[in-house]
Amino acid sequence: MTNGVERKASGPVTESERAVLTPDALAFVADLVRTFRPRVRELLAARAERQAAFDRGELPDFSKATADVRAGDWRCSALPEVILDRRVEITGPVDRKMIINALNSGANVFMADCEDSSCPTWENVIEGQKNLMDAVRGTISFDQGDKHYALGDKTAVLFVRPRGWHLPEKHLAIDGEPAVGGLVDFGLFFFHNAKEQLRRGAGPFFYLPKLEGHLEARLWNDVFVHAQKALHLPTGTIKATVLIETLPAAFEMDEILHELREHSAGLNCGRWDYIFSFIKKRRNDPSAILPDRAEVTMQAGFLRAYVKLLIETCHRRGVHAMGGMAAQIPIKNDPERNEKALAKVRADKLREVQDGHDGTWVAHPGLVALAREVFDAHMPGKNQLDKVPHAGVTREDLLAVPTGNRTEAGLRHNVRVGVQYVEAWLRGQGCVPIYDLMEDAATAEISRAQVWQWIHHAAPLSDGSVVDAARFERIVDEEMKTIRGEVGDARFDAGKFTEARELFVRLSLADDFADFLTLPAYELVTTL
Repeated sequence: MTNGVERKASGPVTESERAVLTPDALAFVADLVRTFRPRVRELLAARAERQAAFDRGELPDFSKATADVRAGDWRCSALPEVILDRRVEITGPVDRKMIINALNSGANVFMADCEDSSCPTWENVIEGQKNLMDAVRGTISFDQGDKHYALGDKTAVLFVRPRGWHLPEKHLAIDGEPAVGGLVDFGLFFFHNAKEQLRRGAGPFFYLPKLEGHLEARLWNDVFVHAQKALHLPTGTIKATVLIETLPAAFEMDEILHELREHSAGLNCGRWDYIFSFIKKRRNDPSAILPDRAEVTMQAGFLRAYVKLLIETCHRRGVHAMGGMAAQIPIKNDPERNEKALAKVRADKLREVQDGHDGTWVAHPGLVALAREVFDAHMPGKNQLDKVPHAGVTREDLLAVPTGNRTEAGLRHNVRVGVQYVEAWLRGQGCVPIYDLMEDAATAEISRAQVWQWIHHAAPLSDGSVVDAARFERIVDEEMKTIRGEVGDARFDAGKFTEARELFVRLSLADDFADFLTLPAYELVTTL
């Protein structure tokens, strides 16, 4: 590699890497990084400044400076016909088998996830891009034993979620400094596939994660304009859906859509990360301590409010309001538990479609038919953009803390799930089935954030006792034994449970709250 671009990964260059990191593709990515990395850094510094204000006791609010944007009667550009109906979307990592199964699942859309469902080892980054190149061209296949996987005649429309602004790509240096992970993911995919997608009747469609406000959306919009110009594509060819999964972004939904209005395909309720962000942004606020994670439901408090506001905002602006994830996976060996799990999914999807959502997410192909059945029964058209409810959501509604119990059982569950997910991530897996749910990084973030919050504020449990550091570490000792018993000695000893425990405990007991678990975890990843 030349011209200021340097490969920092260990190990030999693979055939996939040669196919992905062509000289022209690298030049395209390097141009994006050089052009926009300074603004990424400025916006991350602005995040830190805003968090410091929250830590001093300020609370998010609707900005007076952008009141005219919220009050205006503008609309986003028209959506392409191919994505007018998005009633069922499936998400998952960019490994080969998952891509094939998801595209064949019967869902309208597959969101290939380079972010929370993927651990960014160099192998995963490169193989993921190669898999997506093959998927776009219809040539992707996979053999496992005597099973052969290939694309069917009708497949879901592909969306891609690049990494958030905060994540670097340390395996690729541009002018001696790590590249921006999101620009690497976006740039490689867009360069190799945008024109091919258009030729096949689709387009370069994306999901944008972790945005904290309209200035971060403006940055993505400028990236899109720059990238389209470089490939001689019309402005507006790209369409992107923004995940509203941070508390500050909930107060800037109109502004985010306005910045992306030529490129917007709507907003999505990123519910798990939103819970994490609620804890993170209000981490020093003793009035914002949450109950057990199982009791923080979509019917309560700040979650109910932001759903209502998101639907109203999107439909006023002519774009999709997408619902949240059903993380359940079919339980094949227990019909009774399986039916209870499916009943939860059915109730969740019924709430979403009756609220006015235009589509929803599932994590497993086995849930596509159920979600489609619910939306077909209550949404006969391609979407519900014609329904514009008046939500009347206030600042207080978006900050409302749900009531419920805090229990030692809830704490123990956070420990077991958090440690097991981190252990898998350290082995290079970003999407993991744990206790009949398909978990990604957001679950581990909630788990460790809630533990930190309870300990930091000496929050009393429902039985009146308090969790301090000593009690927490004793519980961790006990739950590690439980995990060993569940996974078996061989799996436990061969895994990275010791490293995962150390990281989970360190973040949970730290005086200062770490913004993202994945940043220190990234430094521990050894398979480059």
